[in-house]
Amino acid sequence: MALIDCPSCNKKISDKTTSCQHCGFAMSEASSEDVLRKQQLNKFKKRHSIQNQSMLAMLLFVAGFGFMYWGGAGKGDLQYNLAMLATLVGFIWYIVNRVRLLILKRFSS
Repeated sequence: MALIDCPSCNKKISDKTTSCQHCGFAMSEASSEDVLRKQQLNKFKKRHSIQNQSMLAMLLFVAGFGFMYWGGAGKGDLQYNLAMLATLVGFIWYIVNRVRLLILKRFSS
């Protein structure tokens, strides 16, 4: 008896089981095409989630930069510091998500 990854939820299950105890995916009724389709759907969902996070990070960066530039606050003010923090967090979050996407594309084959 070996442990394999469930194609639906990626949790460890027995290779002898008929269905996943975590998500209910019917292993005995699934063809190899069903398993492949489910794995591709999971990869698509993960990539889509990372892309959405990248868009939020970009929005945070632009909002922070815009508020810093047009907000009228000078250096040392709380508003200026918050705008700088939002800009920095948005930029770093965006870079991290782009690296995650690159790793996902590189190792998904």
